[in-house]
Amino acid sequence: MKKILLVGAGLYNAVVANELKKYFDVTVIDKRSHIAGNIYTEKRENINVHVYGAHIFHTSNKEVWDYINKFAEFNNYINSPIAIYKDELYNLPFNMNTFSKLFNVKTPFEAMEIIEKEKKEANINSITNLEEQAISLVGKTIYEKLVKDYTAKQWGRDCKELPSFIIKRLPVRFTFDNNYFNDRYQGIPLGGYTKIVEKMLEGTKVVLNIDFFSQKDKYLKDFDYIVYTGSIDQFYDYKFGKLDYRTVYFETETLSCPNYQGNAVVNYTSKEVPFTRIIEHKHFEFDSTSPKTIISKEFSKTFEEGDEPYYPVNDFKNNSLYDLYLNEAKKEEKVFFGGRLGLYKYFDMDDTIEKAFEFINFFKEKYLS
Repeated sequence: MKKILLVGAGLYNAVVANELKKYFDVTVIDKRSHIAGNIYTEKRENINVHVYGAHIFHTSNKEVWDYINKFAEFNNYINSPIAIYKDELYNLPFNMNTFSKLFNVKTPFEAMEIIEKEKKEANINSITNLEEQAISLVGKTIYEKLVKDYTAKQWGRDCKELPSFIIKRLPVRFTFDNNYFNDRYQGIPLGGYTKIVEKMLEGTKVVLNIDFFSQKDKYLKDFDYIVYTGSIDQFYDYKFGKLDYRTVYFETETLSCPNYQGNAVVNYTSKEVPFTRIIEHKHFEFDSTSPKTIISKEFSKTFEEGDEPYYPVNDFKNNSLYDLYLNEAKKEEKVFFGGRLGLYKYFDMDDTIEKAFEFINFFKEKYLS
């Protein structure tokens, strides 16, 4: 059997391994001490903690939903985040519950009238930055209280200095519906995400705590094919320069109370609060009887050497730089790039599975037909 090395034990390569192990000798390596990448969950105090931040599975793709359900049973969790601006509390996404509190209105017509009036008063004819884009979409009140400081914290820059494309749209609903996602299927896996990846990797050789770059030349020599899900610029030793990322870090605490904030996700939208949100992990599942609770405060920062790259900065400069690396990748005969770092694009979990499916179909057609 041909030998394949999958670099990275996250969701993308877990799907690839699960499908290709029937036809190839597959080995998975990861520099971390655990599998599952950023969807890794760990049980503490009988609570499944999302160690690298909140992960809520949602999709409208039935094939993806049916596939992931082969590896876990999902609950009916609905993502309904709360926003706190100073001492005011609002529902997200922007909907009639939000507008009734912001504007003291009862009907969609009243809310729509106020928002349209604010957009008209802003008199924005040419959109040159994120602030102008946001106000042109939702008006000044929503922007000032729920978008401006939160977005500045996320990106580390004033909204007037950010490109407009970051906010192509803002979800505005004139219904009393707090469900953040529009997708048909949504939920949290019972027992956490790590168990899903464990099942996908059953029967596959997995080696942890090993850095691909410590033996890169040997791996390239010993394996017939390599699927690499690390940073594409690092693979090429940054020959064209380094791609930019945003990253996040967490301050996680175990509290001696059963319920801290009453919701899984609470966003803090004012600049006076340094973190962007607090995640209370036990609220993702409904059967935790733990007398304690675990919360994670999430902070956003510029990526530095040694940080985990989370979000590609897909502006013109970085996309142009990525294109140079992509051209190099196209010349490869045995190395294939995948995942958010290999493809330099942020993916939700369902997108990741779809991309893995695409690669698997391509690979099987090329090497098995």
